[in-house]
This record gives sequence, C-alpha cells and structure tokens, in this order.
Amino acid sequence: MSVPVSSQAQQKSLTYLALGDSYTIGEGVELSDRYPVQFVQEWNKTAEIQFASPLIIAKTGWTVDELEAGIQATPTAAEGYDLVTLLIGVNNQYRGRSVESYALDFEKMLQRAIAFARGNKAQVIVLSIPDWGITPFAISKGVDPAKVANEIDVYNETKKAICAKNGVKYIDITAEYRLAGALPEGVVADELHPSSLIYKSWMEKLLLEVQNMNF
Repeated sequence: MSVPVSSQAQQKSLTYLALGDSYTIGEGVELSDRYPVQFVQEWNKTAEIQFASPLIIAKTGWTVDELEAGIQATPTAAEGYDLVTLLIGVNNQYRGRSVESYALDFEKMLQRAIAFARGNKAQVIVLSIPDWGITPFAISKGVDPAKVANEIDVYNETKKAICAKNGVKYIDITAEYRLAGALPEGVVADELHPSSLIYKSWMEKLLLEVQNMNF
C-alpha cells in the first residue's frame, strides 16, 4: 500500500537567480531591501508555490565580463532555475566602453541567463539600465547629465533589441527612475545608488511579469 504524501510535501520551492551589479546586490541598502529579496518576500505573501531565497550573483562595479567571471566563481544549481533576472551594463557605460562591445558581451550573457533558466526564455527577465547621471553624486562630480542620458539610451536600445531578437522579456525601469532617482528619498547615503523605495518600484514591475508565468 502506498503512503499518501501531504500536499505540502509535494510542493517544491521555486528557485530564482538574480544576475547583475550594484543595482542587484543593493549597494547601500539592507539585504532585505534588495529588489530580488523584496520580490521573493512579496510573492510569498500570497502565492501557493513559494520562492526560496534568491541566489544573487552581483557586485558593485561589475561590467558584463566581470559578471561572467563572478558566475564562474560561484556554485550554481546544476538543475537550473525557475526564474532568472539580468540587470547589467551601467559600468560598461561608466567606463566609456563602446556600445558595440557591450552588445557582444550582453548577448553572450543573455544566452547564459537562458541556459540557467533551462532554456525557457519565458522565465528570463531583463531590466533596463538606470540613468545614474540624474543623481546628486553625478551632479556633484560635474558630470554632463545629457551626455550620460544619451549614452544610457543607446545602451538600453541595444539591450532591448537583443532581448527582442532572443524572445526575452525586457522591463523599462529607466523612465521612472529619471523622475524619482534623484529625490532625497530615492538615494542612499552615497547619493548615487537607489534606495529601498526605488527597489520596491522595480520589484513591483517584476512581480507583474512573474505573475503571468506558469510554474
């Protein structure tokens, strides 16, 4: 006679891999305020199938190639992940690298993300690059905000086109960030990186997309 398995035991936890840089690791905020962590907390309030804590592979200052090195240095699940997010590129722009080199590196990284999602493109989400040129930090350094905005726009247009080509969802967080990212409540102590309130907005956009997925 088979022993019944409880419904709770039958349920598996969903897994989430968040790839990125300072915007994903949450420079200057508490761990619980990082947008991947906020997402899991919010999802788990009501969802029948819960997410386990996200694996975040990200570090302040990382370019796309440095993210690749970080992935290689981090143990990841051989069975892949139910959700993968990718937010990378601001440091390529900050260091003055060409958008052409970024396009090559980003597409390789996007393929990495798809592979982590077991080849399921529908469970990969890319977030646009925020415009750091609007922050008090940038203004204090004499940065030309129009120049940064133009370069970020070109990077994001390139990023969006690569996502479309590969059938991956792209979320624009840049337009809204330009309205709120420079407000006193929108930055942390370094006056450059986003506050928990900004990450909450990103989390809400992510949540809307993930609610449409079939797990």
